[in-house]
Amino acid sequence: MSTSRAFTALLLAAGLSSAGCVRSYAGQSALSFQDLDYTSEGTKQPWPVKRLPLPRAAAQYGMATVPEVAYVDMPAANPDAKTVVFIHGLGSYLKFWRSQLDAFHQQGYHVIAVDLPGYGKSDKPGSFPYTMEAMADVVREVVDTLRVDRPILAGHSMGGQTSLSYAIRYPDALSALVLVSPAGFEKFSWKEKAWFERVMSTDFIKYAPESHIWGSVRQGNFMHWRPELEWLIEERVRVAKSPEFDSYAYANVRTVKGLAHNDFVRDNLHHVSVPTLIVYGTDDRLIPNPFLHGGETRDIMEYGASRIPGAKLVPLEGCGHTVQLDCPARFNEAVLPFLGAVVQQAQRAVPEGTASKEEAPEQDASSSTPSTPQSVPPEEGAPAPADAPRP
Repeated sequence: MSTSRAFTALLLAAGLSSAGCVRSYAGQSALSFQDLDYTSEGTKQPWPVKRLPLPRAAAQYGMATVPEVAYVDMPAANPDAKTVVFIHGLGSYLKFWRSQLDAFHQQGYHVIAVDLPGYGKSDKPGSFPYTMEAMADVVREVVDTLRVDRPILAGHSMGGQTSLSYAIRYPDALSALVLVSPAGFEKFSWKEKAWFERVMSTDFIKYAPESHIWGSVRQGNFMHWRPELEWLIEERVRVAKSPEFDSYAYANVRTVKGLAHNDFVRDNLHHVSVPTLIVYGTDDRLIPNPFLHGGETRDIMEYGASRIPGAKLVPLEGCGHTVQLDCPARFNEAVLPFLGAVVQQAQRAVPEGTASKEEAPEQDASSSTPSTPQSVPPEEGAPAPADAPRP
């Protein structure tokens, strides 16, 4: 396939088509990633954004400079409350959980949402590997540094594959998984992986016309578009004018390579040992990859669920890939009872009169080291993981 035809195919696969008569943000000023609007959906109150250095990741991956990640931390009123860590997908950032962070916090959960390296308000180092295993190690370092015991991980798309890598390699370091339209289940041949690497480039991301961005976001990810979601378009168009965008585009290209190599996760799904909920939209236009594979999203999700012991599969009829924003009320109604059951099960497992793991003394985070995978021995290098490009 020629490069021009490959570009056209990738545009079609990503749903990049003209969005018709829509508002244009091309004439607006540049927007820094640091000025992204991280506020509550309802009250518009700013979330408490913090930064955290990653010395462990820097040492593990031979980085000359210690990178920092941005995150939102919303402690619960009850110090023993379970923690939910939200992990975003490819090309996005923690604000893509805008319909969940406050809602879950109001239900009594300790809520943390992370901007992974390369995305949102986090640093975008060129020397970071951008595999899903490296992303999972970052999440683990954040969890350890913040002294969070066995959180629930909620990951969307790429964040789902990151969460799976974490669960496979660190089985005792989490309580449950919520996989949202997860990457990592779909099979890609070596030719398809090579195609992704050849076609995906920083120029492809940097010079996407605004009409293509509208098509990618609105048509590729949503079935229930509404005006209050236009921040997705505005922020994407405006940050493309910022000096930091080159580093963001490079991070995306490297991440696509990491996603396309999903064999580690796909081959080890049976090692996931925690309660797992898989939520997806039946009208997902990105999984399976519509150009390379076609077929039904249901088949991909059923494949993954069948290989994760005890996994519960919840299809949301008529919803798209970014299901947590596309159908937020139905999504929250599906996930919150699952979290409640996880918490109740954990409480029943603690004998009366003994301290729970949540209450157990914790080691000094500064001296902590990554847990050794108990079920699956680490492969040479950081095993790379998996899925198709997600705009």
